[in-house]
Amino acid sequence: MTKDEKYSLARWAMQHALDNGAQHAKVLISDRRSSSVEIRDEKIDKLEQSIQNSLSISLYVDNKYSAHSTNRLKQEELGRFIEQAIEGTRYLSEDEFRTLPDPSLYYKGEGKDLKMADDKFDDILPETKIQLARDVEKEVLGKDERIISVTSSYYDGLSGRVMVTSNGFSGDTENTYFGLYATVSIKSDDSRPESYWSESAVLHEDLKTKGIGELALEKAIQKVGQDKVESAKLPMIVENRQLGRILSPLISALNGSAIQQKNSFLIDKLDTKVVSDKLSITDDPFIPSGRGSQLFDNEGLAAKKRAVFEKGTLKTYFIDTYYARKMDVQPTTGGTSNLVFETGDKTLEEVIASTKKGILVLGFNGGNCNGSTGNFSYGIEGFLIEDGKRTKPVSGMNITGNMIDLWGNILEVGKDVYENSSWRTPSIKFDAVDFSGA
Repeated sequence: MTKDEKYSLARWAMQHALDNGAQHAKVLISDRRSSSVEIRDEKIDKLEQSIQNSLSISLYVDNKYSAHSTNRLKQEELGRFIEQAIEGTRYLSEDEFRTLPDPSLYYKGEGKDLKMADDKFDDILPETKIQLARDVEKEVLGKDERIISVTSSYYDGLSGRVMVTSNGFSGDTENTYFGLYATVSIKSDDSRPESYWSESAVLHEDLKTKGIGELALEKAIQKVGQDKVESAKLPMIVENRQLGRILSPLISALNGSAIQQKNSFLIDKLDTKVVSDKLSITDDPFIPSGRGSQLFDNEGLAAKKRAVFEKGTLKTYFIDTYYARKMDVQPTTGGTSNLVFETGDKTLEEVIASTKKGILVLGFNGGNCNGSTGNFSYGIEGFLIEDGKRTKPVSGMNITGNMIDLWGNILEVGKDVYENSSWRTPSIKFDAVDFSGA
């Protein structure tokens, strides 16, 4: 379905809803194509390809709201689907806070090209995808006699969407992604350590294709001999690609739903210093080919660059139209785009070298955080650091504490930014973390 055909069908569906009793409607038509290949033991173990199309419609009927979706996109079937959805909506309870956004807040078009779609997506041949996955596997095979198994994979996807609303919004997006992945397991005396490495990109030419298998093997070997160490309160360094696990509760506490439902440990903290002044994070939707870049959000609100934390001071919440109306505040946006950290001047290895004794966290194993209090407990694995060097591989340890205390005790922010995610996280060193183990 072409973009013009999507717009035509979306507008027809919206008008059909209005003609049959809805006061307002939002229609989203999306399609997605994806493929993947998995190599195991030098053979193609899995080859998948999928094509998906769907239409979602949000209905506002007599102060009542409902949302529906279907993959049956012929007008005669779709018309009846919408009519039945409207009739069903009439049986729901009224919700005065459910409305479309203020049209003045919508994206009006003419934004810069964020380079979110690769126009050569269809030019990449199946044999090229297979060979890329094979090359990742070849980096590992025969490199260590302890290797038990190696799995490598290539994956990609293209998605497009068109959205229209009855109060004036009209917009479309197109996104691509490409990725390579390797998992390696090895023999050990009493265990079978396993680890992985992955790389991804929005544009195929930016995809890193070398070193993926080697790094997966290296990380698996690092796990040999893992054990607990003595319980202690120590500095903790969290590797950049693992930082998202402990960042997630902090960001979730800023969501409008959590704030309105009193399920956030950051309620009423705007313009208040709540964490270390070493933490500055900006939400930037305009990074070319950034994983979370966008000109408008899921409601059509125009994207804006905004400070989230500024030297430890909380500067914004992520509030969509619904929760903004419930709290009688102005909406911002319903979620993050690209989270960009103000970084320091040291690499991860330099941060390690400056640590007399501590633990480097290279993975989290289970655990949770209480959204209301910020109290957390997580299982971790990584390395004991002594005199600036990694000494003993660690596993079976837990960290406990409170998110405000943890993020208030930042010692150093690294300069190594993880770019395979919309959360562009550096490695961070925290002080005085409670580790429990042996």
